[in-house]
Amino acid sequence: MKKENIKNEFIRLVEVMEKLRSKDGCPWDLKQTHFSLKPSLIEETYEVIEAIDENNTDKLKEELGDFLFQVIFHCQIASENKSFDIEDVLKNVREKMIRRHPHVFENTKVKGVKDVLSNWEKIKKEEKGDKKSENKSILDGIPKSMPAIMRAQRVQDRAARVGFDWNHVEDIFAKLDEEFAEFKSAYKKKDSEGMEEELGDLFFVLVNIARFLEKDPETVLSKTIGKFINRFTFIEEKIARDGKDFSHYTLEGLDKIWNEAKKAQKNRKLKQK
Repeated sequence: MKKENIKNEFIRLVEVMEKLRSKDGCPWDLKQTHFSLKPSLIEETYEVIEAIDENNTDKLKEELGDFLFQVIFHCQIASENKSFDIEDVLKNVREKMIRRHPHVFENTKVKGVKDVLSNWEKIKKEEKGDKKSENKSILDGIPKSMPAIMRAQRVQDRAARVGFDWNHVEDIFAKLDEEFAEFKSAYKKKDSEGMEEELGDLFFVLVNIARFLEKDPETVLSKTIGKFINRFTFIEEKIARDGKDFSHYTLEGLDKIWNEAKKAQKNRKLKQK
Protein backbone atom coordinates (compact mmCIF):
# COMPACT_ATOMS: atom_id res chain seq x y z
CA MET A 1 0.00 0.00 0.00
CA LYS A 2 1.77 3.13 -1.23
CA LYS A 3 0.72 6.43 0.35
CA GLU A 4 1.33 8.28 -2.90
CA ASN A 5 -1.09 5.96 -4.74
CA ILE A 6 -3.71 6.44 -2.03
CA LYS A 7 -3.36 10.22 -2.28
CA ASN A 8 -3.66 10.15 -6.07
CA GLU A 9 -6.73 7.89 -6.06
CA PHE A 10 -8.41 10.04 -3.43
CA ILE A 11 -7.78 13.21 -5.44
CA ARG A 12 -9.14 11.53 -8.59
CA LEU A 13 -12.32 10.54 -6.73
CA VAL A 14 -12.82 14.10 -5.47
CA GLU A 15 -12.33 15.33 -9.04
CA VAL A 16 -15.02 12.90 -10.26
CA MET A 17 -17.41 14.40 -7.71
CA GLU A 18 -16.51 17.94 -8.78
CA LYS A 19 -17.20 17.00 -12.41
CA LEU A 20 -20.57 15.44 -11.55
CA ARG A 21 -21.60 18.65 -9.77
CA SER A 22 -20.28 20.99 -12.48
CA LYS A 23 -22.47 22.76 -15.05
CA ASP A 24 -21.57 20.01 -17.54
CA GLY A 25 -22.18 17.29 -14.96
CA CYS A 26 -25.10 15.02 -14.07
CA PRO A 27 -28.55 16.61 -13.60
CA TRP A 28 -29.39 14.20 -10.78
CA ASP A 29 -26.16 14.89 -8.87
CA LEU A 30 -26.61 18.64 -9.33
CA LYS A 31 -30.09 18.46 -7.85
CA GLN A 32 -29.02 16.81 -4.59
CA THR A 33 -28.75 18.50 -1.19
CA HIS A 34 -27.57 17.36 2.24
CA PHE A 35 -31.20 16.62 3.10
CA SER A 36 -32.07 14.75 -0.12
CA LEU A 37 -29.02 12.50 0.30
CA LYS A 38 -30.03 11.30 3.77
CA PRO A 39 -31.79 8.12 2.51
CA SER A 40 -28.78 7.23 0.33
CA LEU A 41 -26.38 7.67 3.25
CA ILE A 42 -28.52 5.44 5.46
CA GLU A 43 -28.90 2.83 2.70
CA GLU A 44 -25.14 2.73 2.02
CA THR A 45 -24.48 2.34 5.77
CA TYR A 46 -26.74 -0.69 5.99
CA GLU A 47 -25.20 -2.19 2.84
CA VAL A 48 -21.76 -1.93 4.47
CA ILE A 49 -23.12 -3.65 7.58
CA GLU A 50 -24.71 -6.39 5.46
CA ALA A 51 -21.39 -7.07 3.71
CA ILE A 52 -19.68 -7.35 7.12
CA ASP A 53 -22.38 -9.73 8.39
CA GLU A 54 -21.97 -11.87 5.28
CA ASN A 55 -18.17 -11.83 5.71
CA ASN A 56 -18.03 -10.91 2.01
CA THR A 57 -14.78 -8.98 1.44
CA ASP A 58 -15.45 -8.20 -2.24
CA LYS A 59 -18.85 -6.79 -1.37
CA LEU A 60 -17.40 -4.89 1.60
CA LYS A 61 -14.78 -3.28 -0.65
CA GLU A 62 -17.51 -2.11 -3.03
CA GLU A 63 -19.89 -0.89 -0.32
CA LEU A 64 -17.18 1.00 1.57
CA GLY A 65 -16.40 2.78 -1.70
CA ASP A 66 -20.06 3.74 -2.10
CA PHE A 67 -20.14 4.98 1.49
CA LEU A 68 -16.96 7.02 1.00
CA PHE A 69 -18.49 8.57 -2.08
CA GLN A 70 -21.44 9.74 0.01
CA VAL A 71 -19.00 11.50 2.37
CA ILE A 72 -17.29 13.21 -0.57
CA PHE A 73 -20.70 14.13 -2.02
CA HIS A 74 -21.68 15.97 1.16
CA CYS A 75 -18.27 17.67 1.32
CA GLN A 76 -18.65 18.91 -2.27
CA ILE A 77 -22.08 20.38 -1.54
CA ALA A 78 -20.69 22.08 1.57
CA SER A 79 -17.75 23.42 -0.44
CA GLU A 80 -20.12 24.96 -2.99
CA ASN A 81 -22.02 26.55 -0.09
CA LYS A 82 -18.68 27.86 1.25
CA SER A 83 -19.23 26.21 4.67
CA PHE A 84 -16.44 23.59 4.60
CA ASP A 85 -14.70 21.18 2.23
CA ILE A 86 -13.13 17.72 2.23
CA GLU A 87 -9.79 19.13 3.44
CA ASP A 88 -11.50 20.62 6.51
CA VAL A 89 -13.17 17.30 7.26
CA LEU A 90 -9.95 15.30 6.94
CA LYS A 91 -7.96 17.77 9.05
CA ASN A 92 -10.69 17.92 11.71
CA VAL A 93 -10.98 14.14 12.15
CA ARG A 94 -7.19 13.64 12.10
CA GLU A 95 -6.64 16.23 14.83
CA LYS A 96 -9.54 14.88 16.85
CA MET A 97 -8.24 11.31 16.79
CA ILE A 98 -4.78 12.48 17.92
CA ARG A 99 -6.29 14.51 20.78
CA ARG A 100 -8.51 11.67 21.93
CA HIS A 101 -5.70 9.09 21.96
CA PRO A 102 -3.15 10.70 24.29
CA HIS A 103 -2.08 7.19 25.37
CA VAL A 104 -0.84 6.67 21.79
CA PHE A 105 0.38 10.12 20.72
CA GLU A 106 1.41 11.48 24.13
CA ASN A 107 2.57 10.02 27.45
CA THR A 108 -0.78 9.30 29.11
CA LYS A 109 -0.87 5.90 30.80
CA VAL A 110 -3.92 3.64 30.62
CA LYS A 111 -4.62 0.24 32.17
CA GLY A 112 -7.11 -0.93 29.58
CA VAL A 113 -10.20 -0.18 27.49
CA LYS A 114 -12.12 1.27 30.46
CA ASP A 115 -9.47 3.97 30.97
CA VAL A 116 -9.38 4.70 27.24
CA LEU A 117 -13.16 5.28 27.14
CA SER A 118 -13.09 7.36 30.32
CA ASN A 119 -10.34 9.61 28.88
CA TRP A 120 -12.26 9.86 25.61
CA GLU A 121 -15.32 11.29 27.40
CA LYS A 122 -13.22 13.77 29.44
CA ILE A 123 -11.40 15.02 26.34
CA LYS A 124 -14.70 15.24 24.44
CA LYS A 125 -16.13 17.51 27.16
CA GLU A 126 -13.04 19.70 27.14
CA GLU A 127 -13.37 20.10 23.36
CA LYS A 128 -16.72 21.84 23.79
CA GLY A 129 -14.76 24.85 25.01
CA ASP A 130 -17.48 26.65 26.94
CA LYS A 131 -18.44 26.79 30.62
CA LYS A 132 -21.92 25.48 29.95
CA SER A 133 -20.46 22.22 28.67
CA GLU A 134 -19.54 21.32 32.27
CA ASN A 135 -23.25 20.96 33.03
CA LYS A 136 -24.09 18.98 29.91
CA SER A 137 -25.00 15.32 30.22
CA ILE A 138 -22.60 12.58 29.21
CA LEU A 139 -25.56 11.26 27.19
CA ASP A 140 -25.66 14.33 24.94
CA GLY A 141 -24.72 13.80 21.31
CA ILE A 142 -26.33 10.38 20.83
CA PRO A 143 -28.45 10.85 17.67
CA LYS A 144 -32.19 10.68 18.27
CA SER A 145 -32.59 9.34 14.72
CA MET A 146 -30.70 6.13 15.61
CA PRO A 147 -32.71 2.88 15.62
CA ALA A 148 -34.12 2.52 19.14
CA ILE A 149 -32.20 -0.64 20.08
CA MET A 150 -28.90 0.84 18.91
CA ARG A 151 -29.65 4.09 20.74
CA ALA A 152 -30.46 2.21 23.95
CA GLN A 153 -27.12 0.43 23.71
CA ARG A 154 -25.22 3.70 23.20
CA VAL A 155 -26.99 5.32 26.17
CA GLN A 156 -26.11 2.36 28.39
CA ASP A 157 -22.50 2.34 27.13
CA ARG A 158 -22.08 6.02 28.00
CA ALA A 159 -23.59 5.59 31.47
CA ALA A 160 -21.34 2.58 32.12
CA ARG A 161 -18.23 4.64 31.29
CA VAL A 162 -18.74 6.72 34.44
CA GLY A 163 -19.50 3.68 36.62
CA PHE A 164 -23.30 3.64 36.36
CA ASP A 165 -23.54 -0.06 35.56
CA TRP A 166 -24.51 -3.40 37.03
CA ASN A 167 -21.91 -5.45 38.90
CA HIS A 168 -23.24 -8.86 37.82
CA VAL A 169 -25.49 -10.02 34.96
CA GLU A 170 -27.63 -11.86 37.54
CA ASP A 171 -28.64 -8.46 38.89
CA ILE A 172 -30.03 -7.56 35.47
CA PHE A 173 -31.92 -10.88 35.36
CA ALA A 174 -33.65 -9.84 38.59
CA LYS A 175 -34.48 -6.47 37.00
CA LEU A 176 -35.94 -8.29 33.98
CA ASP A 177 -38.19 -10.36 36.26
CA GLU A 178 -39.28 -7.16 38.01
CA GLU A 179 -40.12 -5.36 34.75
CA PHE A 180 -41.98 -8.38 33.37
CA ALA A 181 -44.09 -8.58 36.55
CA GLU A 182 -44.92 -4.87 36.15
CA PHE A 183 -45.91 -5.44 32.51
CA LYS A 184 -48.21 -8.34 33.46
CA SER A 185 -49.78 -6.17 36.16
CA ALA A 186 -50.48 -3.40 33.62
CA TYR A 187 -51.89 -6.00 31.19
CA LYS A 188 -54.28 -7.38 33.82
CA LYS A 189 -55.48 -3.85 34.54
CA LYS A 190 -55.99 -3.21 30.79
CA ASP A 191 -53.73 -0.17 31.28
CA SER A 192 -52.69 0.68 27.71
CA GLU A 193 -50.21 3.42 28.64
CA GLY A 194 -48.79 1.28 31.42
CA MET A 195 -48.28 -1.67 29.08
CA GLU A 196 -46.49 0.56 26.57
CA GLU A 197 -44.19 1.94 29.24
CA GLU A 198 -43.40 -1.47 30.72
CA LEU A 199 -42.75 -2.98 27.28
CA GLY A 200 -40.23 -0.21 26.71
CA ASP A 201 -38.59 -1.04 30.04
CA LEU A 202 -38.43 -4.72 29.07
CA PHE A 203 -36.70 -3.93 25.78
CA PHE A 204 -34.26 -1.62 27.57
CA VAL A 205 -33.34 -4.31 30.12
CA LEU A 206 -32.86 -6.92 27.37
CA VAL A 207 -30.51 -4.55 25.55
CA ASN A 208 -28.63 -4.11 28.83
CA ILE A 209 -28.24 -7.88 29.20
CA ALA A 210 -26.88 -8.14 25.65
CA ARG A 211 -24.46 -5.26 26.26
CA PHE A 212 -23.29 -6.72 29.57
CA LEU A 213 -22.61 -10.08 27.90
CA GLU A 214 -20.79 -8.25 25.07
CA LYS A 215 -23.37 -9.31 22.50
CA ASP A 216 -24.53 -6.72 19.98
CA PRO A 217 -28.35 -6.54 20.35
CA GLU A 218 -28.87 -5.48 16.72
CA THR A 219 -26.88 -8.52 15.52
CA VAL A 220 -28.63 -10.87 17.94
CA LEU A 221 -32.08 -9.69 16.87
CA SER A 222 -31.13 -9.77 13.17
CA LYS A 223 -30.08 -13.40 13.50
CA THR A 224 -33.42 -14.25 15.12
CA ILE A 225 -35.31 -12.42 12.35
CA GLY A 226 -33.33 -14.40 9.75
CA LYS A 227 -34.12 -17.63 11.59
CA PHE A 228 -37.84 -16.77 11.64
CA ILE A 229 -37.83 -15.92 7.92
CA ASN A 230 -36.16 -19.25 7.08
CA ARG A 231 -38.67 -21.24 9.10
CA PHE A 232 -41.67 -19.30 7.82
CA THR A 233 -40.45 -19.79 4.23
CA PHE A 234 -40.23 -23.54 4.97
CA ILE A 235 -43.91 -23.45 6.01
CA GLU A 236 -44.91 -21.55 2.85
CA GLU A 237 -43.04 -24.01 0.62
CA LYS A 238 -44.55 -27.02 2.42
CA ILE A 239 -48.06 -25.62 2.04
CA ALA A 240 -47.45 -24.83 -1.65
CA ARG A 241 -46.14 -28.37 -2.32
CA ASP A 242 -49.32 -29.78 -0.76
CA GLY A 243 -51.42 -27.57 -3.06
CA LYS A 244 -53.05 -25.75 -0.13
CA ASP A 245 -53.00 -22.33 1.50
CA PHE A 246 -52.87 -21.06 5.07
CA SER A 247 -56.67 -21.16 5.45
CA HIS A 248 -56.55 -24.99 5.32
CA TYR A 249 -54.51 -25.18 8.54
CA THR A 250 -55.21 -24.63 12.20
CA LEU A 251 -52.58 -22.93 14.35
CA GLU A 252 -51.69 -26.37 15.73
CA GLY A 253 -51.14 -27.66 12.19
CA LEU A 254 -48.93 -24.72 11.31
CA ASP A 255 -46.99 -25.16 14.54
CA LYS A 256 -46.32 -28.77 13.59
CA ILE A 257 -44.75 -27.65 10.28
CA TRP A 258 -42.84 -24.98 12.20
CA ASN A 259 -41.26 -27.70 14.33
CA GLU A 260 -40.32 -29.57 11.13
CA ALA A 261 -38.63 -26.40 9.90
CA LYS A 262 -36.86 -26.03 13.22
CA LYS A 263 -35.56 -29.61 13.00
CA ALA A 264 -34.44 -29.16 9.38
CA GLN A 265 -32.62 -25.96 10.30
CA LYS A 266 -30.86 -27.70 13.17
CA ASN A 267 -29.78 -30.56 10.90
CA ARG A 268 -28.34 -28.10 8.37
CA LYS A 269 -26.27 -26.47 11.12
CA LEU A 270 -24.93 -29.86 12.22
CA LYS A 271 -23.91 -30.71 8.64
CA GLN A 272 -22.12 -27.37 8.28
CA LYS A 273 -20.07 -28.15 11.37
